Amino acid sequence: MTSGAVRTDLVIPDRVYTVSELTQVIRLDLEQGFPRVWVEGEISNFKLHSSGHRYFTLKDKDAQLQAVMWRSDGAKLKFDVKDGQQIVCRGRISVYVARGQYQMIVDAIEPKGKGALQLAFEQLKEKLRAEGLFETARKRALPLRPKTIGVVTSPKGAALHDILQTLERRKARVRVLIYPAQVQGEGAAGQIVEGIDHLANRPEVDVLIVGRGGGSIEDLWAFNEEKVARAIVRSPKPVISAVGHEVDFTIADFVADIRASTPTAAAEMVVATGEAFAERIENLARRVQQSARIAVQKLRHEVTALAQNRIFENLRSRLLQAAQRVDDLEQRAREAIRGEKDKLSAARARADKVEARAFSLFRLALSKRVAAVDTLSAELHGRSPLAILQKGYALVRTADGRPVTTIEAVKVNDKVRVSFHRGEMRCRVEDIDPSKSIE
Repeated sequence: MTSGAVRTDLVIPDRVYTVSELTQVIRLDLEQGFPRVWVEGEISNFKLHSSGHRYFTLKDKDAQLQAVMWRSDGAKLKFDVKDGQQIVCRGRISVYVARGQYQMIVDAIEPKGKGALQLAFEQLKEKLRAEGLFETARKRALPLRPKTIGVVTSPKGAALHDILQTLERRKARVRVLIYPAQVQGEGAAGQIVEGIDHLANRPEVDVLIVGRGGGSIEDLWAFNEEKVARAIVRSPKPVISAVGHEVDFTIADFVADIRASTPTAAAEMVVATGEAFAERIENLARRVQQSARIAVQKLRHEVTALAQNRIFENLRSRLLQAAQRVDDLEQRAREAIRGEKDKLSAARARADKVEARAFSLFRLALSKRVAAVDTLSAELHGRSPLAILQKGYALVRTADGRPVTTIEAVKVNDKVRVSFHRGEMRCRVEDIDPSKSIE
């Protein structure tokens, strides 16, 4: 019998059929006549029932066909079916007896003009993008000095070999924890999720690398599964996605904190963060030393200015202020270094050694400059008029306070004030003898 022909052998002539009986005859005829058929059309009136079954209408410009896809077959779909999609369906023709309506029982659906996997990829990508999971703001930076790296990949794949070889070549002092997982085929996505959840919640793990080598979209599909993307997002530790070669992108790449083009590149990123941290420590040490030099130079200028000043009454106060500034500077240096130490709590012995050396140099430079300040202070004190007065000399000033430095500055009967180290007396000039002097 030609497919689609009416089977008259199923009908008994002159028999009176009930509606149900005739409908059953028609159903059997259609099911036997169209056991498998491919139909192309546009989806409309799509409904996903709570039972899991999918109901929709296939139509073109001239006709329409009711269709149903049972839950067991629908669970195999890689993409979401929506109204307006142009698809190609495979199935059999049957009759829905309760309504006397023929329909297509669909067991497979392919999008027209685009592969099912590619469409599923685009649909999930758009869904996660709408949730904000690709936003840079929610992604975390890699740790500066990771001590332990978690790796989720196949223990037999080239990806693990490339990661370990790169870390060994760079002499990276890190511990590697490996969670063996299938990265391709049935069940791969579930194992990847288990690996991410396990390693991400181990307290000693600082960062995760999740990846495999390159391949076709079918080979890489486990990393396009929504549950893998969700596991990466909920990980409390930063995740590097290292899937495929440079031209291959997966959903995991978009949601991960960092995307590496290859597993080798992922290992290089981990090592590079440590080197960047060491460079930061060295820059910090140079900044501390430079700050110390600038502070000491500033103090030297202040002391020089004091030494050139003719008025010495406030010398001691200014020197004390300078000393206080030295104390303040030292305290600020301590706080600055302490602040950096808080930020860089993960630093190892090298950071502590550089910090101690920088602080030692700073204290040594300060002690030398403070000693110089004390020496200058003592010298200035020795030249102070007050110190001279302590040796028995006196300071003569006119009644209005001007210093008398020559005999010509006074006349007979002028009133003068004579100041000693302690005390002062007022006198009147009775006689002037310009010829006398102290030899």
